[in-house]
Amino acid sequence: MIGGDSVVALVPARGGSKGVPGKNVRELGSKPLVAWPIDVAKETRAIDRAIVSTDDEEIAEIAREWGAEVSERPARLATDESLVADTVRYTVDQLASSDDPPEYVVMLEPTTPFRRPADIEACLDRLAEPGVDSVATFTDAEVNPHRTWRVEDGTPQPFLPEGTPWQPRQSLPDAYQLNGAVYAFDVDAVTESGPSLLFGESEAVVMEPGRSLDIDTELDFAVAETLLAEGHVRD
Repeated sequence: MIGGDSVVALVPARGGSKGVPGKNVRELGSKPLVAWPIDVAKETRAIDRAIVSTDDEEIAEIAREWGAEVSERPARLATDESLVADTVRYTVDQLASSDDPPEYVVMLEPTTPFRRPADIEACLDRLAEPGVDSVATFTDAEVNPHRTWRVEDGTPQPFLPEGTPWQPRQSLPDAYQLNGAVYAFDVDAVTESGPSLLFGESEAVVMEPGRSLDIDTELDFAVAETLLAEGHVRD
C-alpha cells in the first residue's frame, strides 16, 4: 500500500513469442521467466497483490505455482499486434468492479527480469508525489540519436537534421530509452485509448544498464544467462 491506498502488480505474459518461442515459461536461472516479476513483486512491501494476465494455460499454471493470481486475457489482446496498453485497460476495468479495487498499478513485464524491489519502490515514491500520474523506468540509450543514420537509395544521412554522428561521445547530450522494467500509474489516470503507458503527468526513474536487459532474442537470453552465471545479477 501507499498511504493506505492499495497497489497491484500486473504481469502481462501472453503465450505467443516469435523471437524466443515459449519465452515466458523458459527457465532463466532457477525459475521460469514469468516467475521473475512475481518474485520481485512479492519482495516489494508496497505491493499487495500480483496478477498475471495471460491467454496461455501453462503460463497461468506456473503463475499460480509461484504465488500470483491469474487474469484470463481475451484472444483479441494476445496477438502480435495487440497493445500492452489495451491489456492494462482491460485489467484495470476488471479490477474496478472487484471487491478490492486498487488505486495504483505497477506493470512488470517478464522480459526485464533483473529489476529489484528498490527500482519499484523508487517509482512508487515518485508516484506518491502530488500531481504525478505515472512513472516509468529508463536507462541510457544504446545508441545516442545524434549518432543514428537513415539510408535512402543507398545514401547515408544523419537521422536527425541537427545530428553530428562524428562528435565524441562525451560531448553528446544525454539520451535515454524506456527499459520496460517498471511502469507505475494511478488507475484514475489511465486513458481510454492510445499506445502510451505514460499517463497524464509522468516522471522517470533511471536504472543502470546491467539491470535493464530486455530479453527479446536468443542472444538476449544468452546474455542474461551469462550475467547470472558470472554473478553480475542475482537470481
